[in-house]
Amino acid sequence: MKKKLIVLSATMLLGSGSVFSLPALDAKATSLKSIQEQRSTVQSKITNANDEISQIQDELTKLTEQINRVEQAIIDNNNMIAQTEEKVKASKVEVVELEQEVTTIKNRIDKRNEILRKRAMSIQESGGKVSYIDVILGASSFSDFVGRLGAVATMVEADQDLVKQHKEDQKEVEKKQASVEKKLEDLQSMKTELEGMQAQILEQKEQNNLLKEELKNKEQEKLSGKAELQQQDSSLASKEDQLRGSTQNSIVSNTAGLNVSIPTTSNEAINIVIHAGNKYIGNSVYVFGGGRNAYDVAHGRFDCSGFVSWAFAQAGIKVGAQTDILKNMGTRVSLSEARPGDIVFFDTYKIDGHVGIYLGGGKFIGSQSSTGIAIADMTYGYYQQKFNGRVMRIINN
Repeated sequence: MKKKLIVLSATMLLGSGSVFSLPALDAKATSLKSIQEQRSTVQSKITNANDEISQIQDELTKLTEQINRVEQAIIDNNNMIAQTEEKVKASKVEVVELEQEVTTIKNRIDKRNEILRKRAMSIQESGGKVSYIDVILGASSFSDFVGRLGAVATMVEADQDLVKQHKEDQKEVEKKQASVEKKLEDLQSMKTELEGMQAQILEQKEQNNLLKEELKNKEQEKLSGKAELQQQDSSLASKEDQLRGSTQNSIVSNTAGLNVSIPTTSNEAINIVIHAGNKYIGNSVYVFGGGRNAYDVAHGRFDCSGFVSWAFAQAGIKVGAQTDILKNMGTRVSLSEARPGDIVFFDTYKIDGHVGIYLGGGKFIGSQSSTGIAIADMTYGYYQQKFNGRVMRIINN
């Protein structure tokens, strides 16, 4: 009986020992689960940080490319300015030479007039200054009359030829001078536009550099945050190892998709024209005279009229590549009648100095001098002030 009691007591003790160990196992399992959840959260944050860092680095790469395009545009525009200045100098020299030529012609005419005057006076009896008819009537005999008549006729003919030559020379010189002065005026306008664009591009370059610096700071901030998260993850992994005796990594990957809805129109040609430039938004640059060859198009180098011409060409429609040509193409409509695909004009450095493609809702796309290809709003600010009311419709439905 005593032995049975001892066995029973031992059994009860062993059973109670097992029961008392269960709470400790549950606590360990709970701690392990908590650590796994914390690690999962931290690793998810690390993944997100990697995504954000990768996105920032992509933005930095694109921004660097844009800065390089702007710097090349600055070089090209500086070359254009230098070439224009040389043309202006050459035109000024040409104008001076023409003015000297005019003076020379006038001096030659004055000398000829003086010679004729002296000749007329030499055959006058009184030696005074009288008209040709007085010279003829003052003849002393018929033979003298005939002689004087012949001399006067010769002088009159010479005088008329001189006047005719003077008028022709003067007309030709004035024509050349007007042509050169017009050329000089055009070159001066081009120089003014180039200098204005240069100022805007330099401003854009400064903005790009500031944005680049901001992105670098943001990248460094994300990298520091990532380092802290990785340290937390390492600490949690050590705790997990202590609880489980092994390291369990959990990688959470988030994939985000972006669907861009592009508005469409009933007219395929209009649809092509208004969306042709979308691929250049954010990776193009304004270059005077750009968009007229394969190299410029491949590298996103356009001026305003070159872009409009290229965009219409994508729909098989040939239009001019200068604002002075574009403003007279198609049919003029009012702004209230404007629809996507129409072209709109702005008075910038000159009347109709800037042009873009209307998108609707007061927006237009064009090669803007400060941004390259971009969508701008003409209902407020700079473009509202510069819009001159001209809307031309190239494509009719």
